[in-house]
Amino acid sequence: MPTRVVIAEDEAIIRLDLSETLREEGYEVVAETGRGDEAVRLVRQLRPDIAILDIKMPGLDGLSAAREIAGERLAAVLILTAFSQRDLIERARDAGALGYLVKPFQKAELLPAMEVALGRFKEMKSLHDQATSLEEQLESRKAVDRAKGRLMDDHGLTEGAAFSFIQKTAMRERRTMRQVADEVLEGTLVPQA
Repeated sequence: MPTRVVIAEDEAIIRLDLSETLREEGYEVVAETGRGDEAVRLVRQLRPDIAILDIKMPGLDGLSAAREIAGERLAAVLILTAFSQRDLIERARDAGALGYLVKPFQKAELLPAMEVALGRFKEMKSLHDQATSLEEQLESRKAVDRAKGRLMDDHGLTEGAAFSFIQKTAMRERRTMRQVADEVLEGTLVPQA
């Protein structure tokens, strides 16, 4: 599948040139706009792989749009601007931009900048997903431990028997141990005497 792109550039001629260049290179430009607020809406709606944002736009500037898009981890963000001041570059980085390209640019600069931004975004998303998974695993383990404690206290089971009850119930009912543990903690699931 081709890489999907949203372009937000208030200068129509640059937007058109950028769109044409990307299409020639096999990218799928799913939307174009000249407004930052519209860019955020389009990214939320269309879920592209990357958003290319100019800094100076009406409605919402590119840095604010980048902050929203990156903050919600919706897409990689590449900032496109005529300005190369160090403080602006730092502000773009702090807003979540994963690439920065100064106009006028060449196709030979655009494509690598996009690919680097896409690669960094995938890496960051993967790390976030791993952290979320580990957090969920930790919460599940805590719930199972609390449920074992409840079974031991309220029903006189040994720790091994309490764990076995949770595990076997989950397997028999094709549910997660977390779901079973939650029911034990709610008092809606108890071992039969």
